[in-house]
Amino acid sequence: MPDVCRGRAYRLLDSAGNIIKEVGPPLSPEEKALAAAESRRKKKLEEADREQRRRDQALLDTYALPQDIDLAQRKAEADVNFAITASQAKIDVARKKRKKFEAEAEFYKKKTLPPELEKELRAIDHEIKLEQELLDIKKHDFETIKTKYDADRKRYNELTGRAKPAAPFSGAAQPR
Repeated sequence: MPDVCRGRAYRLLDSAGNIIKEVGPPLSPEEKALAAAESRRKKKLEEADREQRRRDQALLDTYALPQDIDLAQRKAEADVNFAITASQAKIDVARKKRKKFEAEAEFYKKKTLPPELEKELRAIDHEIKLEQELLDIKKHDFETIKTKYDADRKRYNELTGRAKPAAPFSGAAQPR
């Protein structure tokens, strides 16, 4: 291009004089930054839309009927309740063991505890603490499951066009 035309808008013409392409003036650095930001924003929006469509399709593929959501929720809650019950049972057993060792430690009230007894008490305390943490996690998982399946149920109803959402499973077991 001639030096006179550089940095200006121009048109490309064919041999008949028809305009093939119009090229605008070069963008200023601010305009380039705005265009790049807009491009990134559009790309993020397209990516989010694509991800939402993927999730929606997975939801529709997973559940054929709204009752399938209730069934899956009951199964997930039953699994968590089983883990909660097992953890609670382990805590109860450990506490009984601890009482037994405390009764034995009562004998050494004015003396120092034997190292084995002290070690057993610490080990049982640690076991109870770990099981209690697991129990707290499982109770939190129970709430997470409820929230997840409520959201799935709501989105499923939106996608399938059901006017009135099906009533959520009312017989949901509560964590113990």
